[in-house]
Amino acid sequence: MTVPTTERGARTRAALVAAGRTVFERDGFTDSRIADITREAGCATGSFYTWFASKAELLSVVLYEAQRDVVVPRLDATAADPFVTLTEGHRRYFENYQRNARLMLVLEEVAAVDPAFRELRRRRGEALARRTATTIEKMQGDGLADPALDPYATARALDGMVSHLAYYAFVLGDTFDIDALVETTDRIWRNALSPRHQT
Repeated sequence: MTVPTTERGARTRAALVAAGRTVFERDGFTDSRIADITREAGCATGSFYTWFASKAELLSVVLYEAQRDVVVPRLDATAADPFVTLTEGHRRYFENYQRNARLMLVLEEVAAVDPAFRELRRRRGEALARRTATTIEKMQGDGLADPALDPYATARALDGMVSHLAYYAFVLGDTFDIDALVETTDRIWRNALSPRHQT
């Protein structure tokens, strides 16, 4: 990926990123064309290849820009209530997902057909789950979480629940507001991890 060294280059690249987002959200990834993106950006088609090797590379930049302000929901095993930071993280995650819902649909489309994007998504999900699993292990050691749970599988299940709720609410149009989503995910996480459910 080429990095601009001039103000003009930076403007052109930024225009292409903005145009890429507009076209991807409007047409989807498969049906979008580089010519449509450069037309939207107001630059020549050749300029596209100065900054991006492919349409997929542009999409990766668009997704990165959209997710820069995403707060990754996380448990805090050192807090009096480990779920407080998680609950606020879920709120900001849902708010960001709502703002970027059309782009998230494009990500689903690409991940279904492009092995590289699918692997990128898998690695990001695994990294998040590993961090969450480490916190669950600490909570288990402190008597704050059910010791019978597999930390990694539990993290994967609970993280997946949150992302699917966001998808159904903001892409497929289920009628949930953010307050209801936050309250629901908070209660489910607390109930799922509670050591009171031991048998």
